[in-house]
Amino acid sequence: MTSILVLIVEDHPLLAAAIVELLESTPGISIYGVARTGADAVELARQETITVLLTNFRLPDMTGAAVASAIRAATPSTAIVFHTADESETAILDAIDAGAGAFLTRSATPDQYVEAVRRAALGEVLIPVELFARAISRQSRLAAEQGRRDKLIAEFTPRELDVLRALARGRDTAAIATELGIALHTVEWHLRHVIEKLGVHSKLQAVVAAARLGIIDL
Repeated sequence: MTSILVLIVEDHPLLAAAIVELLESTPGISIYGVARTGADAVELARQETITVLLTNFRLPDMTGAAVASAIRAATPSTAIVFHTADESETAILDAIDAGAGAFLTRSATPDQYVEAVRRAALGEVLIPVELFARAISRQSRLAAEQGRRDKLIAEFTPRELDVLRALARGRDTAAIATELGIALHTVEWHLRHVIEKLGVHSKLQAVVAAARLGIIDL
């Protein structure tokens, strides 16, 4: 099995060391390096295609979102996991816009860190439902794009909406296939169409865009 190569971006040495120890002891995960600033992280990422970027959201020189955007511009396949004490709507939505596959708070357990890295590497998402719902609730009230909403709803097939709603409930691709009684490749096909129609780049961004427009409820 190919190892998940992780770049850690954390300016607190003790926390960085704890994360390194945790992930290095996990089978299938390897640490590529540790950066204390966003600039260092971007430079390290230029030297190797990493599987997962695990970054603090607040760094001395820039936000984790800026780091993630810079790295994904060069290597879109890199998955992003944020961990932070900042649970504000702005931080969560900025993380999602930067391509977050997971958003961990400082109360996250070691098992949740490992799960986040593994699921992000698989293209899945892991964001606490309560944070996610709170972040988009304000945004959805501000979204007055009724015309676009109606147009998109008309473009979606019933099955695409089923898949989108299941995704919003936190189901991964395999679980959606089981829940809807369809093949895994069919789910992936529907997801591609949903992402294209919403004009976004990831499954998580698709859920956020659909919720902002009122196409789905959380």
